[in-house]
Amino acid sequence: MKALILVGGFGTRLRPLTLSVPKPLVDFANKPMILHQIEALKAIGVSEVVLAINYQPEVMLNFLKEFETKIGIKITCSQETEPLGTAGPLALARDKLIDESGEPFFVLNSDVISEYPLKEMIQFHKSHGGEASIMVTKVDEPSKYGVVVLEESTGQVERFVEKPKLFVGNKINAGIYLLDPSVLDRIELRPTSIEKEVFPKIALEKKLYAMVLPGFWMDIGQPKDYIIGLRLYLDSLRKRTSSKLASGTHIVGNVLVDETATIGEGCLIGPDVAIGPGCIVESGVRLSRCTVMRGVRIKKHACISSSIIGWHSTVGQWARVENMTILGEDVHVCDEIYSNGGVVLPHKEIKSSILKPEIVM
Repeated sequence: MKALILVGGFGTRLRPLTLSVPKPLVDFANKPMILHQIEALKAIGVSEVVLAINYQPEVMLNFLKEFETKIGIKITCSQETEPLGTAGPLALARDKLIDESGEPFFVLNSDVISEYPLKEMIQFHKSHGGEASIMVTKVDEPSKYGVVVLEESTGQVERFVEKPKLFVGNKINAGIYLLDPSVLDRIELRPTSIEKEVFPKIALEKKLYAMVLPGFWMDIGQPKDYIIGLRLYLDSLRKRTSSKLASGTHIVGNVLVDETATIGEGCLIGPDVAIGPGCIVESGVRLSRCTVMRGVRIKKHACISSSIIGWHSTVGQWARVENMTILGEDVHVCDEIYSNGGVVLPHKEIKSSILKPEIVM
């Protein structure tokens, strides 16, 4: 079985982190975002993953080579010379996705984090006999999204309503699809949208079905949602394999700590914190709702909340970092500095406080 992951463009919403690596390689819960998906695909028997990409393919491939052998899955790239939307990449990768087996293939949006119930999706796809299956997820505010209207008992999709003014339903496209190879005959090699152009036509023919995603879902393509996604992911990890989470008197709620990280005396860590490989957290530090990436040093009595600390950065003694502060790679925050929502580009030293949310070049 094969799968295509829509990697796409520049990841501008996650800058400054994406100034250092392509977005799918940004760490989420201590491993690159895209690895969560590749591991889930491998677990249900996918043998080849194709990355649809138009930006830095060599960086992606070089990085993923080590995981190819570690996970035991073939990873290839299909490179766009111009952005092809969400359906064009399927036409471009057609020869990589079709083989003599005639099996359906998965398509995933690289920003989506969930419990990936892919095995259940295969069973669902076989049971309805349609041409395409999509995952949908329930949301509280459907008016912000494109809503999928479906026949509740069978899951057959009736229509799509873009940002409805009146309530038509609360299920939205979750960015995970299972498609028969015949779907590729419907897609031209040009910039085109699978959600707006391809799926509505299949729905008209009553061959599109939607499965409601069990468990959590988040598009983590921007900082606020990344932090929410981390909370949901750690919550789900607690239910599935709680042994992976840290425990102790200094831990509050769900906390993920890499085994190579060190944590000093008198710290209070949590809830909803991920601490990456090689991090050094000195004594008296307070961390909550934040991600601390590989190689970071947090000095004594610093306090960090609702923020993302990029690779190999330093946060000084008694510094306070909060309110969606994002430090790019190798940023050094001096002692006793306050950052209120600062977005700091890589390789900077912060010597004066950031009192209101702003970008520091």
